[in-house]
Amino acid sequence: MVVHCGHGPLRGEYTGLGVFERVLERHPGLVAVLAHAGMPEYDEALALVERYPGVYLDTTMVGVPFTEELMPAPRDWPARLAGIADRVVLGTDFPNIPYPYATQLRAIAGWAAADDRLGEPFLRAVLHDTPSKLLDM
Repeated sequence: MVVHCGHGPLRGEYTGLGVFERVLERHPGLVAVLAHAGMPEYDEALALVERYPGVYLDTTMVGVPFTEELMPAPRDWPARLAGIADRVVLGTDFPNIPYPYATQLRAIAGWAAADDRLGEPFLRAVLHDTPSKLLDM
């Protein structure tokens, strides 16, 4: 399942990764993709990926100019993805995004280029291998 559980764009009583972690505690084997990498709670989203083997991050709106002004990814984002490269999947929300589709692809390519542990294997994983595995293709 894909879940929108970060506090963005506005906080609410039933938003936030803490709320979703309670679900994961009850169902630790759940396979879930955190939309927008849990934006703006990137640290908490990364912690969930580390604690629960079925949790993945999607890339929708992460690292693109539109959201970098409002909810920037951590400065060390590429380095932090290196340890979980097989748990990141392409997300676009296309066509419901305020920028061209290719902008998200450029952001992902930028992360791959920014850390020697990522590179082409990371791109292949994010753009094909991990989504294919999740969809059992």
